[in-house]
Amino acid sequence: MSILVVGSVAFDNITTPSGSVQNVLGGAATHFALAASYFTTVRVVAVVGDDFTAEHENVLKKRGIDTRGIERAPGKTFRWGGSYTDNLNEAKTDFTDLNVFEQFQPKIPKEYADTEFLFLANIHPALQITVRQEMNGVRLTGGDTMNFWINRTPQQLADMLRLVNVLLINDTEVKMIAHETNLPRAAQKVLAMGPQALVIKHGEYGATIFFRQGAFGIGHHPFRAPALPIEEVQDPTGAGDSFAGGFMGYIASQGEVNREVLKRALFYGGVMGSFTVERFGTDRVQSLSREEIDARFQIFRELTHLE
Repeated sequence: MSILVVGSVAFDNITTPSGSVQNVLGGAATHFALAASYFTTVRVVAVVGDDFTAEHENVLKKRGIDTRGIERAPGKTFRWGGSYTDNLNEAKTDFTDLNVFEQFQPKIPKEYADTEFLFLANIHPALQITVRQEMNGVRLTGGDTMNFWINRTPQQLADMLRLVNVLLINDTEVKMIAHETNLPRAAQKVLAMGPQALVIKHGEYGATIFFRQGAFGIGHHPFRAPALPIEEVQDPTGAGDSFAGGFMGYIASQGEVNREVLKRALFYGGVMGSFTVERFGTDRVQSLSREEIDARFQIFRELTHLE
């Protein structure tokens, strides 16, 4: 099963207590695609500038990722700089240079028309809507957003929420969308806006999935997956996008989409996020083996298994 991610490819400058790196390959679509590539065929729609070389593209191609949807525009690739202090859950943005990403209008190659799964990474909700309407034959759509769009484009965000099956955001964003401080109540309000399932990412504390009544099978109880205690976190950048890649990639690798598959997908999301934070940028997720992924999935299962 193929999955298409539409989002940003970027170069990042990152400072954490473990050190600093400059111009490392990043962006939501990059992290998502690499993580998802361990489970299924991945296609990318993004825009890059003249500074994006064949060497950068090969990071994706080596993982079998289809890069025909990456448009090249004159100018510089999107750049982001961030620093983390002792609280690794929160990045302080040092700069954001949108560059060619500012004029990004996603162009879907005709070869991608048969894609079965779609992930709308964190871009303007109007662009997410356009892509979703163009890809109207997909089986399942996942989506992401952030506080910037929640505050600036509430109506377009509301329109986008009606078009996604699964929304993946963090606790703060759920409360912002719902205008509600209680998380379970906020989750129900967000589900009432359109998505059939809501995955709430809690950073180093794991993730919870809430289901709309009657969606993906019987029952509506939320399900919680823990995070793996990682002894050395070098760089949390991209962990949420890697989580989404593992989550959506696993779903795409399964024959059917139901609650049990979505619950297991939370663990695979956690697995891919846990690998990402162990090195700067995409280093760790470029060269994993399926054995490493399955072994860590087993540890996650044992963490939650009560005899």
